[in-house]
Amino acid sequence: MNSNLFRVIAGAATLLSAALLTPPANAKGPDSLADLSTQVSDAVVNISATQTIDPRHAKGADAGPGLPPGAPFDDLFEEFFKRRQGQGGGAPDLPRPRKSSSLGSGFVIDPSGIIITNNHVIAEATEIQVIFTDGQKLKAEIIGKDQKVDVAVLRVKPEKPLKAVKFGDSDKSRVGDWVLAVGNPFGLGGSVTAGIVSARNRNIDSGPYDNYIQTDAAINKGNSGGPLFNMDGDVIGINTAILSPSGGSVGIGFATPANTVSPVIDQLRNFGETRRGWLGVRIQKIDDSIAESLNLGTARGALVAGVDERGPAKPAGLKAGDVIVKFDGKPIKEASDLPKLVAATPVGREIEVVFLRGGKEVTKTVKLGRLEDGEKAAARDGGKETDSEPGAPQSALGLELSKLSDDLRARFQIKDTVKTGLVITRVDPRSDAAEKRLQPGEVLLEINQETVADPTDAVKKIKALKDAGKKTALLVVANGQGDTHFVAVTVE
Repeated sequence: MNSNLFRVIAGAATLLSAALLTPPANAKGPDSLADLSTQVSDAVVNISATQTIDPRHAKGADAGPGLPPGAPFDDLFEEFFKRRQGQGGGAPDLPRPRKSSSLGSGFVIDPSGIIITNNHVIAEATEIQVIFTDGQKLKAEIIGKDQKVDVAVLRVKPEKPLKAVKFGDSDKSRVGDWVLAVGNPFGLGGSVTAGIVSARNRNIDSGPYDNYIQTDAAINKGNSGGPLFNMDGDVIGINTAILSPSGGSVGIGFATPANTVSPVIDQLRNFGETRRGWLGVRIQKIDDSIAESLNLGTARGALVAGVDERGPAKPAGLKAGDVIVKFDGKPIKEASDLPKLVAATPVGREIEVVFLRGGKEVTKTVKLGRLEDGEKAAARDGGKETDSEPGAPQSALGLELSKLSDDLRARFQIKDTVKTGLVITRVDPRSDAAEKRLQPGEVLLEINQETVADPTDAVKKIKALKDAGKKTALLVVANGQGDTHFVAVTVE
């Protein structure tokens, strides 16, 4: 082979090898975030929230000498001090209310003066001050706030339009995407940190609609309410929480996704309150044992543990024991999916709910109510819930079961709303029922979606399951307040 030709081929092979082994330039991350930081920082604000604290009723670090609210001698001591002062006794003044401030972050979404932050940043505040990067300070009023997704909408009145940022589509964010967090950590003022999206749809058990973006961008105390930006300068989340044994950033921070919070912000701006969809069911997660009991195959869907008597699901025909697998055309892979979808659906809209009952798929049309109306009604009448039926002591599944009687109702403080079922009077500590935390005083309502009329009936049903080769029995159990839940117990 011609030596010059060989050198050309060898050189080409070397270049190709280098190209294959060298990672793409963007895999190293952006060379600088300075331009992005300059672009968005003026729209990020510091928030100082002041609340008035009564030292007599304060707790923790704010507590001084005094008494808790409603203490039996509270009024007595106040009257004593007043009387002493009136007689010139020189008694010390009563503890006076004082102000306490907390710091957080926020960001402008409308040049006219609309600012977003976390609800917990301004909760109980009597005065809110917004501080801008140029040192300008403006007093803010609360337009609306929502505890469930921890967001608040504020308004200031600037002399000229403010620098604003907009929300992006958080659903397009991928694990590994670069992000920028801007805020006010520890009251230091505007600070920028960078990282990546570490995970999506995180549930940290902080509320019913958890689906946080997890990031390793440093987030500390004071960053709450600040924005999490993508590389286009759009807000894809509100920095809300951190996981930290030390109190400082360890690289695990959580932001509420823009697509979760944007509809709530729109409602707060338009109505000053939230207007979430309401189905009127109480649901429960399906684990492998419950899935086996219901012949679902794999664990999926949301198990209806109770149906609200006042809710839309009741007239539509949904019952406890149904497994909702699809809502408005969207699959329900796990129970936590359902509340988010329902809440985001407009009040009054008719939607299709697909559920499994007795192994068959059923579709019902439900006209959604308003969650806030349901909550108010529940507060008025103590929160009635639903469905079930009644029944000489017998033992089954490690449980001693007795008919529901006035004596047992009084002994275990079972409310009148629990009208039927068998009272669990003893739990064998060696049984699977004990492992599943069943307790005396709870009421057994159903076994494998069949009501139990008396203890003998319950024993027969368990024997039938054994004879059929079933490994578990699916129980519906109510506590003394009437709240029901499903428990899969091994058939021994």
